[in-house]
Amino acid sequence: MPRKSIKIKPTVQYLSILNGKGKLDEKLDPRLDPQQSLSIYRLMLVARRLDERCIKLQRQGRIGTYGPCRGQEAVHCAASFVMDKDDWVVHAFREPGSFYHRGWPLERIIQFWGGYEEGCTPPPECNDLPIAVPIASQCPHAMGLAWAMKLRKDDHAVLCYCGDGGTSEGDFHEAMNFAGAYHLPLVMLVANNQWAISIPREHQTASETIAQKALAYGFDGIQIDGNDPLAVYVATKEAVDKAKSGGGPTLIEAVTYRLGVHTTADDPTKYRSDEEVKKWEKLDPIPRFQKYLVETGVLDDKKIEDIEKGVLQEVAEAVDRYEAGRDVDPLDCFDHVFAEMPAELVQQRAEFAACLEREGIGKGH
Repeated sequence: MPRKSIKIKPTVQYLSILNGKGKLDEKLDPRLDPQQSLSIYRLMLVARRLDERCIKLQRQGRIGTYGPCRGQEAVHCAASFVMDKDDWVVHAFREPGSFYHRGWPLERIIQFWGGYEEGCTPPPECNDLPIAVPIASQCPHAMGLAWAMKLRKDDHAVLCYCGDGGTSEGDFHEAMNFAGAYHLPLVMLVANNQWAISIPREHQTASETIAQKALAYGFDGIQIDGNDPLAVYVATKEAVDKAKSGGGPTLIEAVTYRLGVHTTADDPTKYRSDEEVKKWEKLDPIPRFQKYLVETGVLDDKKIEDIEKGVLQEVAEAVDRYEAGRDVDPLDCFDHVFAEMPAELVQQRAEFAACLEREGIGKGH
């Protein structure tokens, strides 16, 4: 028998609607309602300003280690507008705009980084899972939700956020394999920010794109400009609509860049150049989208100023609410783990209580 080629899907598409200077490709214009465009812009600004404030809070010792999203706002903010209330969204941890749009109070996001368990709890009316910091651990959970939807004949979809580093984890590939094999209504949105802490994208995989990994699992993959909110919105909407109509899963690779640190415990100057960062700063999604909205008459200087003022006030009020709720007892860390506390923890709790009393430390510290 002669050798022959096996036919598989031969290409992965790339989508960008706004170029790096905010110029629109008229043929690809999704024609969003001006108010929706304004809402996406404002949400990205909320994510950016909250990000900046949380970094300051961490440096001041008012929260713990923080993972910023500067430069990646378009990926999670624009995608969140596609999802209905009854759809499920499974986050990682670098998506504050999506959390907020889905109904999480801003102070709850700050609580999470402050080490409060309440910060990991989705609002009761919200179809979200808790924040998932362990890399790619959320992917099988998202796949499981999608599988349950199919079994129940539920016509909604699941959106799962992941990073490029997560695509090197087994959890990601197991979720992809099940999603393809069972034709599940799952949209896997990978924010390819070029760095998995200090490991560059080219050391993560030998494949030319992350999007093409979908082909091995038997479903569609697309690579998009992750700093273009319109491209993110269009690609996510197409994938979600397809999932809801029985078309199965989609992998979206959103090419973006982490302009800041991986977390506040990281020093990126040790592994990447200033020149690289400056190159990507020119593609920052917020000024890029702002320029487009100004040129199309949706934004003007007055609206920009008013939105900025309102966002800063909203973030400041959230910080105030967070700090007003910090009146907790340090001894709480011993509670809610065991029905009956083991003897060694009883002893440790007593020693800790005595130490706090000696140092004059009470609630709220």
